[in-house]
Amino acid sequence: MNAPTTAHTPSRQARNLRWLLSNLVDEVPGVRSVAVVSSDGLLLLSSEPGRTAGDAGPGDGPDREEDGAGERADGAAPRREPGGRPERGPRDSGADLATIVSGLGSLTQGASKLMDAGPVKQTMVAMDEGSLFVMSISDGSLLGVHAAPDCDMSVVAYHMALFVGRAGHVLTPELRTELRTSMELDQ
Repeated sequence: MNAPTTAHTPSRQARNLRWLLSNLVDEVPGVRSVAVVSSDGLLLLSSEPGRTAGDAGPGDGPDREEDGAGERADGAAPRREPGGRPERGPRDSGADLATIVSGLGSLTQGASKLMDAGPVKQTMVAMDEGSLFVMSISDGSLLGVHAAPDCDMSVVAYHMALFVGRAGHVLTPELRTELRTSMELDQ
């Protein structure tokens, strides 16, 4: 394994969360990109098409060291849709997905308040060329998934719920700050 090339070494919790996000992208068929967004709409974690979150490759454990190169550790090519097209997210950007997730989360929370319907647990939007899933993590944080139109929605929702269950209790204010700082350093 390569030693980290940056001055900042992620905490164990940050590495574990990145590993969970990477597994969500790599293991769930049809998932194009994923974003974790804070309650104030800031991108905390994302996976971009063709690379995994936190650069963790398949089979890498949650505590592996980062290679800092921004490439998949296994050297795999970008994921492809049926027919050979590269998978694509909203303009291939985690920041764009985060903006969409934050806006949709805000809209559904407002609708819930107007209807006295309680907290929003999840939102799903089906489109001709894709699907968008948004699920509450904790204290207003959101998990957003952009998936292919032919994805199995129940499988995507199930794996999102697993991520939320595993990530919700570790997404502390300190970890959110660390993740946000890490995202800013990567840009």
